[in-house]
Amino acid sequence: MPMSTTPINISREEELEWLEEIATNRDIVKSLRTFSNIFYETSVFSTSFSMEDQVIAHLLFSNDIDVNVFTLDTGRLFAETYTVWAETVEKYGKPIRTYYPQTEEIENFVEQNGPNGFYESVEKRMDCCAIRKVAPLKRAIAGQKIWITGIRSEHSSNRTSMNKVEWDESNQIFKYHPLLNWTTEELQAFIKQNHIPINPLHEQGFVSIGCAPCSRGIAAGEDFRAGRWWWEDANKKECGLHIHK
Repeated sequence: MPMSTTPINISREEELEWLEEIATNRDIVKSLRTFSNIFYETSVFSTSFSMEDQVIAHLLFSNDIDVNVFTLDTGRLFAETYTVWAETVEKYGKPIRTYYPQTEEIENFVEQNGPNGFYESVEKRMDCCAIRKVAPLKRAIAGQKIWITGIRSEHSSNRTSMNKVEWDESNQIFKYHPLLNWTTEELQAFIKQNHIPINPLHEQGFVSIGCAPCSRGIAAGEDFRAGRWWWEDANKKECGLHIHK
């Protein structure tokens, strides 16, 4: 049984430096396997079936790396997202645990705001995200030690200064972003080379795909995040999953 090899009696800052060194000085498969061994049975990967997440899932599943994989079903996903989800399970034969929002919370929100109330203000949209995404996420990562994500620095301006490993104070968990410095061209080339299933909406101009009412395709030259919450300030486009307080 793999055991944690975390150095004893070191500070949080020293531990972060040690984990960052693992992430930086090894190839991704070695880093993922090392983190899986260090954080035995307490490492998780959250997938939304984005291109980034499909690459990470491929690396984990193809190399039999022992990480708990989960997804969040908000109840308002595209039909195409369920298609690539099913294709992924069929291709790799690996389990993906699903977390759903609490029924009563959804019922109350819709009763008070209507089915499309999230369009009315940033506050209502964030409330919707909190119910459908943030609360289920917190259940999914509770008790875990490291959370693997598909974040890339190209995703938004506030992610360009991130390190590959960081401490999420609000969730009390380490986060590892293995594809942080990958370009879109590198990502697409890897997907093509390894025949990785991707969401067919990408062929229709969708870059960032979330809930159906909150995602659209983008035109050539538009910002990466322009297709998400397009009615809001471009500098504030976060759902709350990766905001540290």
